[in-house]
Amino acid sequence: MESPPKSPLSLRDVKKSGDPRPLESRVQSLKIAKSDRLQEQSSSSRFAWLVSLVLATLCGWLFYRDDNLMATLGIRKTEPSISPAKVSGLESNSGSTPKSGEPSNRDVPVGAKTSLSANEMALESRGYVIAKHQVLVSPQVSGRIMRLNIEEGRRVTKGDILAEVDQTEYLADLKQLQGALLKSKAELAELETGARPQEIESSTVELMEQEEILPQFKSEYDRLSGLFKANAVSATEFDQARSNYVGARRRIERLTVLLDMLKEGPRKERIEVARAAVMQAEALLAKSQWRLDNCTIRAPISGTILKKNAEEGNLVNPVAFNGSFSVCDIADLSDLEIDLNIQERDISKVFVGQRCEVKPEAFPKRYQATVSRLMPIADRAKGAIPVRVAVRVPEDEQGIYLKPEMSAVVVFYGSPDSKATQD
Repeated sequence: MESPPKSPLSLRDVKKSGDPRPLESRVQSLKIAKSDRLQEQSSSSRFAWLVSLVLATLCGWLFYRDDNLMATLGIRKTEPSISPAKVSGLESNSGSTPKSGEPSNRDVPVGAKTSLSANEMALESRGYVIAKHQVLVSPQVSGRIMRLNIEEGRRVTKGDILAEVDQTEYLADLKQLQGALLKSKAELAELETGARPQEIESSTVELMEQEEILPQFKSEYDRLSGLFKANAVSATEFDQARSNYVGARRRIERLTVLLDMLKEGPRKERIEVARAAVMQAEALLAKSQWRLDNCTIRAPISGTILKKNAEEGNLVNPVAFNGSFSVCDIADLSDLEIDLNIQERDISKVFVGQRCEVKPEAFPKRYQATVSRLMPIADRAKGAIPVRVAVRVPEDEQGIYLKPEMSAVVVFYGSPDSKATQD
């Protein structure tokens, strides 16, 4: 049996003890043995390591159980895979038999999930508010803004005038093309109408005149022809008479053909060309009118102005990327969505049509919502799947408690099994 350790003596006790040994020997006896010191240090180290191990195990368990913290850091939780053979082995080796009336673990399949009722919370996640319908209002034509009627937060109705661009150039183009269209239509009408009666009558009279002159030229030609054979007239006089006769016949033939053409009308091909010219002029005129109309920029949807991107006097150009190419952003704040990233381990708790509750983090308000859609592709970097939750906002609360890009907490109720039971 070990004797209890003796308490160390002080220097004063050594002097008073009356020990006949020298003082140096008595002081050496007061030192603690090296083995004792090592034993004490070893005990202290083992205790410190034991405390550190317990704290590390406790922190790891808490970190593993905190789903929200893991979701925020983007850490994916992996479930240990246990084969059915191992589970059956564990059950057979346990040797425990459940009492009558108590639930047995053997009746619950591995990986089975408990079905939640429609009013029980299945999941809670944080997301951001986005507008379901947000439009970037851009001008259709380039020019200088002459008048601007835009202010952030102002509600507008579809068709309201937001801005007006200088119309001088577009109005001049419109008038020019209007004249070109009138000219093309007149030419087409002339061809389709054909020759006037006066023109036909004039050609007829000219033909009759040539027919009256032709017998005279013919008789002169016949008379000089006989004299020329008898060498009674010169060759010059004979050639002149023959030229007059032949020329009169050719004029009669030409006038006859011309009269027939006037009576028949213009060729169909010329009429088709004139019609094509009219269509081209109409298209150019419509394009010019479209440009002139788009000098007035109107609201494409009913909603609230979110941003003002231009000022009066700015030059706008729809094809430019380095300037003021838009005048404002408009969104319908009555039809909003919450953009969420649900971790893959929790996506089985979310389904389309699921009832939700949206709580803005900035205000003590609650809105009823539903899951509108689950995106068809996951985010590999976050290990999550984007989900959209649709929420309707009353007219008197639009843009007050739920604003685009604000954060909100969404609470999901029920499970797919509860939905199937209700259906």
